[in-house]
Amino acid sequence: MNDPLQQLIEAIKVGNRKIAATATQTALDSGSSGKEVLGALSEGMDDVGKRFKANEIFVPEVLVAARAMKKSMELLEPILVKSGIKPEHTLVIGTVKGDLHDIGKNLVAMMMKGANFNVIDLGTNLPAQTILDAAIEHKADLVGLSALLTTTMPAMRETVALMNKEPHPFKIIVGGAPITQDFADDIGADGFAIDAASTVELARTLVTSS
Repeated sequence: MNDPLQQLIEAIKVGNRKIAATATQTALDSGSSGKEVLGALSEGMDDVGKRFKANEIFVPEVLVAARAMKKSMELLEPILVKSGIKPEHTLVIGTVKGDLHDIGKNLVAMMMKGANFNVIDLGTNLPAQTILDAAIEHKADLVGLSALLTTTMPAMRETVALMNKEPHPFKIIVGGAPITQDFADDIGADGFAIDAASTVELARTLVTSS
């Protein structure tokens, strides 16, 4: 396999950081554009997402793939900035007030970066107003809310209610272990995603339809 872009795709699929970085640099050195390299990264992460959704791989493998992607992005980002290539859409993401869990949120953030979204990760235990302020400040297209505890579901409801008090340009996606589609509908969210791969698919649908 001599094509560095194909090498990059395969390296992302198996989560090999060293090969991913080498293939990224080789592709850039041999004349591939930043956009082409980004496309290869996205293709690799899309494959990871599909296999994760099909239960062919699990969270540890996805995290390893995401770290390989991050290594490549360290080399690629300066090229993208220089070329004026920016993500078209911005996601503000965080875990709601009272909840300190972040593994699922982090996984979503990494996969969304791999899908070429600008991701603003606010962290955990976030008051509703903090999330809303960040969404406005960063001109978010999407807001992702995570909750892993049933005891923090009311905080998610409160956050969505605050956001929906006034008209806003962003779509709200909710997720986490205790969250269901019925709950998402009940609190007024625009979408529910059961896992990180589903979040990417839903995000693409929402920004396309908005």
